[in-house]
Amino acid sequence: MRLSAPLYRLKRKARLLSRHETIPLHEALDRIAVEEGLRSWSLLATRADEKTPAGEMFSRLNLGDLVLLGARPRHGKTLMSLRLAIEAMKAGNRGIFFTLEYTERDIQDRFEAIGETFEHFRDLFEFDTSEAISADYIMQRLVSVPKGTLVVVDYLQILDQNRQKPDLMVQVRALKAFAHEKGLIIVFISQIDRSCDLSVKAYPDLEDVRLPNPLDLGLFDKAFFLNKREVQLRAAG
Repeated sequence: MRLSAPLYRLKRKARLLSRHETIPLHEALDRIAVEEGLRSWSLLATRADEKTPAGEMFSRLNLGDLVLLGARPRHGKTLMSLRLAIEAMKAGNRGIFFTLEYTERDIQDRFEAIGETFEHFRDLFEFDTSEAISADYIMQRLVSVPKGTLVVVDYLQILDQNRQKPDLMVQVRALKAFAHEKGLIIVFISQIDRSCDLSVKAYPDLEDVRLPNPLDLGLFDKAFFLNKREVQLRAAG
C-alpha cells in the first residue's frame, strides 16, 4: 500500500488536526485514514508497508518465547510493550497486560499516545491489576487463552516482591514451560539498575537488569533493551 506521506507524518498531521478542530486524537486519525482511502486508522496502520520498530521486534518473536524488555524509567518500555501487543492483535491474536503500575485509564491514554484507538482493540485486549499477580496467578488467568496470545507482565520484579510466593527463578521457569506448552509469547518489562550509565554505553544489557534475588537470564529467549526509545536486540537464551 502506498500512502501520501510516511506514517509518522500522517500521525503528525492528525495531531495538528486534533488541536486545530478540538477533536479527540482517535477521531482525527480516522479522518486522516479516510483521506488515504481507508475506513479507519487501525486498518491503515495494518496495511501500511512501513515497518515500525515494534513490527520488526514482533517479527522476531516465536510462539513459546519468553521475552525481556528492559529500559531505564521514561525510555519507552511500557509504550513499546503495548506496541508489541498491538502488533499481535493486528495479526488476529489477543493481548493481555498485567500491571500494578497503571490503571486501565492510563493504558487507554497510552494507546492514544502511540496513535492507536483503544476501542478498535477492546474485544482482543485484557487488562489485569490484581494484587495477586504471580506466576501461579498468571497461569490460572491464561489457562484458556488461545495460542498466539501476547502477554505483557509489568514488570518482572513484581514477581519477587511477595516472600510467600516461590523464588523468582522458580516462577520464571514455570512461566517459560507454560508459554511453550500453550504457544504464548510472554513479555516481561524489566527495571534496569540505577548504576547503569548510558553515557558510556549505548544501551543497557543483561548485566544491568535489576535483580534483588538470583535469576538465570538465560531462561529468556529474546532480550530487547531501549535507550530513548531506540531498540537493540541482545542474545539471552
